[in-house]
Amino acid sequence: MKTIGVLTSGGDSQGMNNAIRAVVRTALANGIRVMGIKKGYTGLITGEIEEMTATSVSDILNRGGTFLQTARCPEFKEEAGILKAVETCKKFGIDGIAVIGGDGSFRGARDLSLHGIPCVAMPGTIDNDIVCSDYTIGFDTAVNVVIDMVDRLRDTCMSHDRCSVVQIMGKNAGWVTLESSIATGATCTLVPEVKFDFHKDVIGRIEQGKKMGKNHFIVLVSEGIFFDVKSNVNYTYVKEKGLNSAEKFAKMIQQTTGVESRETILGHVQRGGSPTYRDRVVATEMGHYAAELLYKGISNRVVVMKDNKIIDIDILEALQMEKPFDIKRYDMANQINI
Repeated sequence: MKTIGVLTSGGDSQGMNNAIRAVVRTALANGIRVMGIKKGYTGLITGEIEEMTATSVSDILNRGGTFLQTARCPEFKEEAGILKAVETCKKFGIDGIAVIGGDGSFRGARDLSLHGIPCVAMPGTIDNDIVCSDYTIGFDTAVNVVIDMVDRLRDTCMSHDRCSVVQIMGKNAGWVTLESSIATGATCTLVPEVKFDFHKDVIGRIEQGKKMGKNHFIVLVSEGIFFDVKSNVNYTYVKEKGLNSAEKFAKMIQQTTGVESRETILGHVQRGGSPTYRDRVVATEMGHYAAELLYKGISNRVVVMKDNKIIDIDILEALQMEKPFDIKRYDMANQINI
């Protein structure tokens, strides 16, 4: 390949800049031109593209987000949008593309590959929900942000004998919530992957803590958790849009236990900030690996981490894999935490 493009797509995550930097400098070291595609697949359709040099990616290791910017692109889901992107690649002489993003980004890379534009994808999402990889760029930083925020909330909870219900990002995946719970000792851990009974799994655990002499509590709730009132007693998992789970949980906890309860929605603060050591290094390794694949003429692959090693797998195979939730770690958290 003589020229490759690099883009970030979907939600931003800490470490994306590190992956971009590694792609650019590895490609340049091998005599390959690099084109930076702005705003993901949208920029690939509209032609928001510029050539990158080694200095284009200087001083970005400590920056969160993605300096190439990112965007959702509904147009790219249609055949017409994909064909526009292919024409843009021909116009700019782009022979292949390194894509950093989540499942939706992978599907876009697959579609481009099937239309003759070789692609190599890398998992970039704080949710750690890419089924083919043990780890995704941004996950470690996001968990550390939650840990820091929960530690701060715990201080004020202790001062006021209060329960803090913290809503964490992860609409369809509870990995950030689970790992944060283990690290912070949260009283309750509620994730989209596991059904629960409100009285047994929330109120019951708080009451157990009170009997042990505890007077402050932390409840971590994934944003994908919602509940529907079936009776005055039982509250069970129901996935339904339009409900603020943290606010409702806080109100019900206070009404049922008498413990003053407040909700905190962390939101997009989890996706910003300087990436941790692990995200910087893993992103760099993945970016280097992806650029090397393209240089060697190997494409239609996904760069992943398996057993702490960076490897690549077929992109079509990757999209068919399933990633089961680690119920043993979930049970461990509930057994240890109160």
